[in-house]
Amino acid sequence: MKKIALGIGAAVLSVAASATHAQSDAAKAYPDKAIRMIMPNAPGSSNDTMARILSLKLGEILGQQIIIDNRAGAGGVLGMEIGKNANPDGYTVVAASTAAMSIAPHIQKNLPYDPLNDYLFVSMFGVTPNLLVVHPSLPIKTTKELIDYAKANPAKFNMASAGPGSQSHLAGVYLQVKAGFESLHVPYKGGGASVASVVANESQWTITPAPAVMSLVNSGRLRAIGQSLPKRTALLPDMPAIAETVPGYDYSGWGGLLLPKATPRAIQEKLRAALVKAVESKEVKDAFARQGAEAVSNTSQEFRALVADEIKNIGPVVKAAGLKIE
Repeated sequence: MKKIALGIGAAVLSVAASATHAQSDAAKAYPDKAIRMIMPNAPGSSNDTMARILSLKLGEILGQQIIIDNRAGAGGVLGMEIGKNANPDGYTVVAASTAAMSIAPHIQKNLPYDPLNDYLFVSMFGVTPNLLVVHPSLPIKTTKELIDYAKANPAKFNMASAGPGSQSHLAGVYLQVKAGFESLHVPYKGGGASVASVVANESQWTITPAPAVMSLVNSGRLRAIGQSLPKRTALLPDMPAIAETVPGYDYSGWGGLLLPKATPRAIQEKLRAALVKAVESKEVKDAFARQGAEAVSNTSQEFRALVADEIKNIGPVVKAAGLKIE
């Protein structure tokens, strides 16, 4: 019996060693074909804009094309579920953001994924302040003027969002709660559509990640009147913080890369090394800055801890904003 047990133990160790060796070989060859980046947000959204900038440099470093696959829907839940269930071979990555990772657990029943335990965390790639923007025809040039206008014109001052439970929805409702005014919520299917509605004056205002609107602000098609960081930032040197008018208002976002949980760790580490190199490049830093975003990276452990803290901290914000589980 002892010989049999020893034989089984040796066989198990041999299989484990073979699996480790196979994973190492896979990591050495990785990537040898194009990589699909699941984008849980719509084209033109903040996360989409940053990821497209990042993907060009990341693909150059890895020597393979990065193909963006937009799978918007349900505040990012659809794309996250697709990414969770993808083949864990490193050829599908997920460009995650605040909405699907930190907000969705508080406002959606039966979430089909666990934000903390169903993925491998690679690294963040960008931090994005939200911009408070209005249609330029309106007599509104400051946050205070927006609040006063909303109180005086409640029937014709609508807030656009990327959909129920999206970052722009929560950021906008939170602003209303903090500032003491009401505005009709008009949800759209994605950030691009919601921003377009304000450009067309179908809705009059929104608060949305800076990369989704900077080009429109610079061209005069939207007017930016405030940003969501707790104080002024060098990214937007002439833009006052909303908190200067609404004390305590602080609501910004981020983008980061995830992998399906069973992806070999060696591939996770190789992808992270390439991502760090990409976000530290002058091309990506400058391109992000032009969009009002900051290119950043962190360790896998730091990224996961940030999401865990954010899930905990957003709970009271959701409650204060009056959002209900849908």
